[in-house]
Amino acid sequence: MKRYRIVVIVVIAAVVAGFFLSRSIFWKKTGTRDATMSAQAQGHQHGNPPVKSSETTQEKPGAVSKEQGPSEAPTVEISPENQQMIGVKVAMASVQPLMKTIRTVGLVEYDQRRLQTINTKVEGWVERLYVNFTGTYVKKGQPVADIYSPELWATQQEFINVLRWAKPGQKKERDRTAKTSDGEGQSDILSMIDKDAWALVEAGRQRLKLWDISDAQIRKIEESERPMRTLTVYSPYSGYVLQKNVTQGMRVMAGEKLLEVADLSTVWITADIYEFEMPLIKVGDAATVQLSYIPGKQFSTKIDYIYPTLEGETRTLKARFTIPNEGGRLKPQMFTDVELKIDLGERLAVPSDAVINTGVRRIVYVDRGEGKFEPREVVTGVQAENLVEITEGLKAGDKVSASANFLIDSEAKLKGVEPVPRPESRQKQAPARSGSGTSPPVHRH
Repeated sequence: MKRYRIVVIVVIAAVVAGFFLSRSIFWKKTGTRDATMSAQAQGHQHGNPPVKSSETTQEKPGAVSKEQGPSEAPTVEISPENQQMIGVKVAMASVQPLMKTIRTVGLVEYDQRRLQTINTKVEGWVERLYVNFTGTYVKKGQPVADIYSPELWATQQEFINVLRWAKPGQKKERDRTAKTSDGEGQSDILSMIDKDAWALVEAGRQRLKLWDISDAQIRKIEESERPMRTLTVYSPYSGYVLQKNVTQGMRVMAGEKLLEVADLSTVWITADIYEFEMPLIKVGDAATVQLSYIPGKQFSTKIDYIYPTLEGETRTLKARFTIPNEGGRLKPQMFTDVELKIDLGERLAVPSDAVINTGVRRIVYVDRGEGKFEPREVVTGVQAENLVEITEGLKAGDKVSASANFLIDSEAKLKGVEPVPRPESRQKQAPARSGSGTSPPVHRH
């Protein structure tokens, strides 16, 4: 029992001592804070600047004070020895003529303006076919087929009858008949018949011509006074037979295509131009064409037509070239190499190796001297050979690193050096602050 009382007394003493100790610490902190606030208030009343405590003197990372002014562009420093070791080369941005070369693949095609069709304008049967296979070459005026047509035979017979009636011997017989007849008006009627007879002869001759019967054939009919059994169809063009749609003994209808002929003295070459290269080309641009099986031979040509539509699958535009086919060496469906050289004029440019494409931005490292390189965001234009156009971010005379850029960029990333974003980039990258967890500053009075 006595031991129990001793334990209770010790516990009560410890509680009382802890209470007084905590109270003294509290009053000490409160007094210090009140004294600081009082000193700030007095200083403000006397025009002195407020005294900052350790809690209020901390600034946000990256903030620039008004006394320091605007910060300089960030740079990464690489000693001349290290530059020589990693192979750094410096080039100067300058205004120079740019020549864009577009290389693509072309396809040889028929000149559609030289595709012709041989047909017949009468119905009948093919009794003889002179062209028996595709690919053969036919000359202009060469016989192609003999066609028997009952309708054409009847038309020839009518023409022969009218021709006989209009001949001079028949005219004398009509005049003798008119003299022995009673009426005086009979001679007038016979003269009218003579005029109509020759008019019918001329009409029959024109009808035969419209059926593609030549003048020589018509003269033969007039001289022999016998109709031709078959009509010989002659080729009105020279070229290679692409299609043969008839066989011997086959019945053909009026207007039916017998043969399709292509003149290969000139051919077309159509080349695919990518969508991003469309603004660079125009009709009249010079080009050279090469074939793999004729090494060293180049064909000079120009763009004579640009098709108005885009290929949906390949996203390319077709440009057309017309080339004389000397010796028939260019065969349809051949592949060719097409090279276009586009003069872009004088533009500010740097070597293409000087620009790092991050996918979002284009970065160059500007040589600031004394081993310092400044990462700078630029806007690029067209790329020509080993040069790239710079539209924003550099001026003529600026020196940039043209090699070992990725090593310099890695060093800059390790040291936390980032390029200053352009105003447009800052606007795109600035996130919306509404709804964020940062509470507004509290003003105490």
